[in-house]
Amino acid sequence: MTKRIFILLVLTINVFHLSAQTERNIFINKDIQLIYIVDSVYAHITWEESEKFGRFPSNGLVFVKNGQAILIDTPFDNHKTKILTDFLEDSMGVEIKKLIIGHFHDDCLGGLEYIQSKGIESIANKLTIDKCKELGLPIPSTSFDDSLAFEFQGEFVICRYFGGGHTIDNITVWFPSKKILFGGCLIRSINSRSLGNLSDAVVKEWDVTVKKIISQYPGIKVVIPGHGAIGGPELLRHTIELVEKNSQTFGG
Repeated sequence: MTKRIFILLVLTINVFHLSAQTERNIFINKDIQLIYIVDSVYAHITWEESEKFGRFPSNGLVFVKNGQAILIDTPFDNHKTKILTDFLEDSMGVEIKKLIIGHFHDDCLGGLEYIQSKGIESIANKLTIDKCKELGLPIPSTSFDDSLAFEFQGEFVICRYFGGGHTIDNITVWFPSKKILFGGCLIRSINSRSLGNLSDAVVKEWDVTVKKIISQYPGIKVVIPGHGAIGGPELLRHTIELVEKNSQTFGG
């Protein structure tokens, strides 16, 4: 009898936790949502339509501390980026101080022009900046080579380039105190059955790059992929398996 009561108590606590977490999710409109992760950390999810993929979501991150925020990746375009930033500023009372860009595709920096119009610092890997110059895209204001670590409102943030994968320039962002890794499009969601868009991929390096991340950050608890559901370190292993499967299929 005692065991049954304990099990019911645990189930009740888990359901309450899930319900509380769900209540903290914010639906700005049908195309933009904020998904609660922990404390004042949210994934920002932006939905887009394409002929090839249909309606699909892309993930970014909002890290809030003491009324200030770091944004990782923008929505696809300036219009959606304005909607997101207006909501953060006007409805949540948050001042965006920095944007970190994961790689040079639109699902990372499509709204960079708007961010720059507001005078917000934009941080990117030097390889990303080189691609922006090559393609005539807006140029991020702050560059780094292999890594950039800084303190933000008492929290350490580490941007690091581990190597090629989804693109030649993709980086990760690590929040040590939260054990949260923003992997972006370098990391595939657990439901992914392919590597997705390979138009700029460096498949031969991809698994090696992800293995470096596992070695560097053994304590990862939460992983945010570029698209699809948030998970844990199993997403890194899943990505490696997809790369190895792709290499076997195409003889890479």
